[in-house]
Amino acid sequence: MLTFIKKTDIDFIGKRKKCFMLSLILVAIGVIALVQISRGGGNLGIDFAGGAAIQLKFDQAIQINTARKALEAGGFNDAQIQEISSENKIIIRLKKQEIDKLNIRGKIKETFSSAFSGNNFVIESSTEIGPTIGKKLQGDAVNAIIFSLVLIIAYIAFRFEFRFGIAAAIATFHDVFVVLGILFLMNIEITLLTVTALLTIAGYSLNDTVVIFDRIRENLKRRKKESYEEVINRSINDNLSRTLITSLTTFLAVGALFIFGGEVIHDFALSVLLGIFVGTYSSWFIASALLVSWQKNQLKKVQSKRILKRAS
Repeated sequence: MLTFIKKTDIDFIGKRKKCFMLSLILVAIGVIALVQISRGGGNLGIDFAGGAAIQLKFDQAIQINTARKALEAGGFNDAQIQEISSENKIIIRLKKQEIDKLNIRGKIKETFSSAFSGNNFVIESSTEIGPTIGKKLQGDAVNAIIFSLVLIIAYIAFRFEFRFGIAAAIATFHDVFVVLGILFLMNIEITLLTVTALLTIAGYSLNDTVVIFDRIRENLKRRKKESYEEVINRSINDNLSRTLITSLTTFLAVGALFIFGGEVIHDFALSVLLGIFVGTYSSWFIASALLVSWQKNQLKKVQSKRILKRAS
């Protein structure tokens, strides 16, 4: 409906070697991050490292910033607060190292009794997540990602060709690992919400890749006189305006969540914002370029077989 960019002739495939090198470095960081996280390193949330969630109900509404300052004054510097404003409730999430220090319910009650002396409250519930549950959640999160990527290969291979499925899966793995590595370097807390963001990124990237692959399939039938590399370059350029509009509108929506969504959803929105950039990059420079590398490799094998036949 809207041509954001007029006809272009950018050589995306010609830059594939440099992009492959950059991506290898970023993916390596992501793999290191995954190994560290699986060993308990990094900034793990209570979902994976263990901790406690305590729900309080007040007689009157309280300001979330005031509650956060009260917790910091009470020594809970890494506490997360989720507000249920319609019911005057808050949920406090504390990591394991904080709950090991003291009688957590008593300390929380003492902290808020002092900060909100004129506002009565009760501790409605408190739930602890032990390291065993955290390990199980880690395993379930990894299995969810792997299972989704296996289905991606099957879907793309069924809709297009097997090589398209492999290229799409590699690009999706690339996006997940790159974003995970960046989050690890930024010391962003890794929670189940982060895993949700990674799966969201995988779906977003796959959607953009499928659109480009669809145009590649069309152009391979219509542009038989052009080389394989030229067809793929033309296909990416044909979809350039569509890709940029999609990325821009998604960025604006997620950007609003990042700015106005509050602390609870902040890391999720940041992860998806990173994923938009990485996913768009991989659709242009990784997924499509892998098809070219695959094709060149197949041609080399055919030529080698011909040479061997002539020699024999």
